[in-house]
Amino acid sequence: MNLFTHVREILIDSLHDLSTQGILPADTDFSPITVEPPKDSRHGDMATNAAMVLSKSVQTKPRELAKIISESLSQNEIVSSVDIAGPGFINISLSELCWHSLLSRVLLNGINFGRSNIGSSKKANVEFVSANPTGPLHVGHTRGAVFGDALASLLSYSGYEVTREYYINDGGAQVDVLARSVFLRYQEAFGKEVVFEDGTYPGDYLIPIALKLKDKVGDAYLQKSEDKWLPEFRDYAVQAMMDLIKSDLDLLGIEMDTYFSEKSLYDSGQIEAALDRLRNNGLIYKGILEPPKGKKTEDWEPREQTLFKSTLHGDDVDRPVLKSDGAWTYFAPDIAYHFDKITRGFDLLIDIFGADHGGYVKRMKAAVSALSNGKVPLDIKLCQLVKLYQNGEPFKMSKRAGNFVTLRDLVEQVGPDVTRFVMLTRKNDATLDFDFQRVLEQSRENPVFYVQYAHARIKSVIRKAEELDIDISDRALSETNLTGLTHSSELSLIKKIAEWPRLVEVAARLYEPHRIAFYLFDLSSQLHAHWNKGSDNPDLRFLHNDNLVKTQSKIALARAVSIVISSGLAILGVKPVEKM
Repeated sequence: MNLFTHVREILIDSLHDLSTQGILPADTDFSPITVEPPKDSRHGDMATNAAMVLSKSVQTKPRELAKIISESLSQNEIVSSVDIAGPGFINISLSELCWHSLLSRVLLNGINFGRSNIGSSKKANVEFVSANPTGPLHVGHTRGAVFGDALASLLSYSGYEVTREYYINDGGAQVDVLARSVFLRYQEAFGKEVVFEDGTYPGDYLIPIALKLKDKVGDAYLQKSEDKWLPEFRDYAVQAMMDLIKSDLDLLGIEMDTYFSEKSLYDSGQIEAALDRLRNNGLIYKGILEPPKGKKTEDWEPREQTLFKSTLHGDDVDRPVLKSDGAWTYFAPDIAYHFDKITRGFDLLIDIFGADHGGYVKRMKAAVSALSNGKVPLDIKLCQLVKLYQNGEPFKMSKRAGNFVTLRDLVEQVGPDVTRFVMLTRKNDATLDFDFQRVLEQSRENPVFYVQYAHARIKSVIRKAEELDIDISDRALSETNLTGLTHSSELSLIKKIAEWPRLVEVAARLYEPHRIAFYLFDLSSQLHAHWNKGSDNPDLRFLHNDNLVKTQSKIALARAVSIVISSGLAILGVKPVEKM
């Protein structure tokens, strides 16, 4: 249950009563009214802009209207006090009964506490990673992989039917280069000296692929021309690289629902079908583009091309889909791929790209808008770079892939849980600094440790309570007497727990899973602070051997915190720790 939504419903009911009394017009629009956490928690538990929003429609000063609304709100049993601040903001404080009741609901709902239905079972496609199948995943791909997987989990937790998808770029020239690079390693396996020219892939990861091909085909292709060996080497290398990529993703616990081949678009006529859809809508034409900004006129060769009128759907310039020589542009199969997503019935499309694909955002949004007649939204999230550090200094790891640090290098160094959590400690469009010393510290400076330590502490208390033969089942804890939880530190923890459902909804609407990581760190910080207060105030401790009822109420609070931490970590793809 979202307590903020519940209080807003109570507020709206009060406003309807005021409408019935003739104080507010009968047709008053209440949709702009919000109930949110106050900027300063000392001002109350929640704040609303109701009086500010409605004052004009009733031609009453906001503070005067706020007094009327406050008197009506105060009559509700879960409201302990209402105060007016500034020009007319209303601050609401809730009763202890309300907080104790919420704690019971957390225990009754368990991991379902915080789930929402904002997705309303809509079908969402989250495409992420989609790295070229020419090498193992590197650190940059790692961030996009973690972000995409966490976002997919967040949307699923919020009521969407989510498909995780990987687009295999196996239809372009880069896979021919891959095949040639494997052929060089194949020749090398027979003792021939080879040279990796610029543009080829020199990484050692191709050696085992070449050796397997040697075992499979022997020297059959050693003296053959490229047109004889290229198709088999290409198909074999792409499949081998995709197996490697899937293995890399498995290290992070990421499993795709769909792997979609770019090559299949060429073989099936889907590119033509997508462009026919645009052509039938009058969006394909023959034309000559203006020279790109910043280029000298003498460097520009005007030529007629087949163009998509992407500017009619928000793009800066129209985009070519067919070259003057009759070959498809890189954009054409991307249009067809997204048309395929639309025809599969998705209600929401999300693409996660690297920061270097920023120039692709407007054209892809224009294509999806045109193909779906504006009915299917596309959101593109860009993941910025990851910078590696050790003790604050730039850190270079071994580079088994040739010229970059792989996902496997990173995960083997720090583990999947640390990798995933740290990758979500910054918003996706901000550069992330990954310091190996810091992420392995057992201190507050290491957010993943701090959160997992909070969960482990709670589990240790629950185990001790079991040893005292206390019924610590969620059902029993939800029914225990919670009225003894009155200390400000205890109530603050409950209030922080109450923020969870709202936080999930906000993060899901904005596609920002990093908010989950921030929230978990704040919740864990409060748990640790409360734990430490028990050193000076024995009444705040979770275990009281001489008072089992009191212990049960304290354990109820601890258990509720652990439920939310477990749910949040599950969204992030991080395992909660039982012992430390």
